[in-house]
Amino acid sequence: MFLKKSNILNLKFLKVDQIKFLKVYRWNPYFQDKPWFAIYPIELTKCGPMVLDALIQIKNNQDSTLTFRRSCREGICGSCSMNINGINTLACLQPLKSVNKHIIIYPLPHMYIIKDLISDLTNFYSQYKSIKPWLNVSNFETQKEHFQSKNNRLKLNGLYECILCACCSSSCPSYWWNHDKYLGPAVLLQAYRWIIDSRDRKTKQRLIFLSHKMRLFRCHTIMNCSQTCPKGLNPGNAISLIKYKLLNL
Repeated sequence: MFLKKSNILNLKFLKVDQIKFLKVYRWNPYFQDKPWFAIYPIELTKCGPMVLDALIQIKNNQDSTLTFRRSCREGICGSCSMNINGINTLACLQPLKSVNKHIIIYPLPHMYIIKDLISDLTNFYSQYKSIKPWLNVSNFETQKEHFQSKNNRLKLNGLYECILCACCSSSCPSYWWNHDKYLGPAVLLQAYRWIIDSRDRKTKQRLIFLSHKMRLFRCHTIMNCSQTCPKGLNPGNAISLIKYKLLNL
């Protein structure tokens, strides 16, 4: 545990509701040792409102070896995804005051860990690449604009907002056990985004690619994905709609 004596002395003069303790999962591959937990005190009056602010303050003022991803701090990039008090979410969207006095932070579950709170997303992004997440049109159509009606555009709502934070995929039991074959909720949500796009010309080929007992049909509708999505999206519904389209293929 990393709890400096100076920090303990300072905490004596603070009110109980002004202090939070972050219990953070730590692992360093260079130590070749078992993972451990480090506990850091945070003074709320000297910290920003979000869990990510607390982690940044710890790295700047208490322990520079703490490692995590971050970028936009606005819930747009998905870099700071982690497990906070048992829930996969974005640290930049999780208010400090809304959680318990003791905040337990893990990396995303059931993924290989690079260091501390950084999960290895290599397989996740390879799966994303496999669905060809771009507009497929003919060579002739590439020379012109792709118009879309308002109604067809509305079909993309709830799909394009996905930021690929992997919170949903890492909360899915089917993905835990078959991550090398099952595409997972996040990638399947993105796949449906292109299937439903009226401008795309490869809808049938996309559906044929997904019509596989492991890529798609490992989903058992547990719905962990929809419950944990920090953007409020519904990957489970998108997966069901893909299955429905396959019936009419």
